[in-house]
Amino acid sequence: MKITALIVAGGKGKRMGAGMNKIFLKMLDREVLFYTISVFEKNKKVDEIIVVTAPDDIDRCIKLTEIYGFTKIKCVTEGGNERRESVMKGLLKADGDIVLIHDGARALVTDTEINACVEDCIKYGASAVGVKCKDTLKSADANGFVERTIDRDSTYLIQTPQAFYLNEILDMHKRADREDFFATDDCMIAEHYGIKIKISDGSYDNIKLTTPEDMIVGEQILRKRGI
Repeated sequence: MKITALIVAGGKGKRMGAGMNKIFLKMLDREVLFYTISVFEKNKKVDEIIVVTAPDDIDRCIKLTEIYGFTKIKCVTEGGNERRESVMKGLLKADGDIVLIHDGARALVTDTEINACVEDCIKYGASAVGVKCKDTLKSADANGFVERTIDRDSTYLIQTPQAFYLNEILDMHKRADREDFFATDDCMIAEHYGIKIKISDGSYDNIKLTTPEDMIVGEQILRKRGI
């Protein structure tokens, strides 16, 4: 079974305050995108990698993949105005039976999460990495007053990768595009069309690098791993 890793790397990094795509920021002297691609490059289950990024960042992404000698890169392609559009453009380039859709800014994902996600997708049809919420969760009304407490034991923080059979998720993306359905991740699209998604065991280290503080934490995690 052929597996494609689709890395969505078109973020502008506004909350990072860097004035550039955060995938090019460095942790321990290497770019965020380097660490993200490296995990999928080394993973034995992944056959090909597609990177989707902003038009102005395509050449820089290609140069990065060449400098580090990545061999599984099928293409670096242009994304869209929204994440959903960017993912669909990447899906149209994919050849795998299963696609792992992953945020370029989640550079600390490991083989453990990737393998669990693939295995659960094969077994259940769709999967997403997630971790249980640590904090007490509250639902609020329109004025910001607490309405109720949400059961923490049944609440998860969903991360990436998120895995689907390519033909199914591509069809759902096309439908979402026709219906102009807004989604913040691919699970939301699958849920909308009635797909059950298995939550795979994730890691609290698999953070999305969003703010300058996250970069500090990311470097600490890399040092802990001996990288």
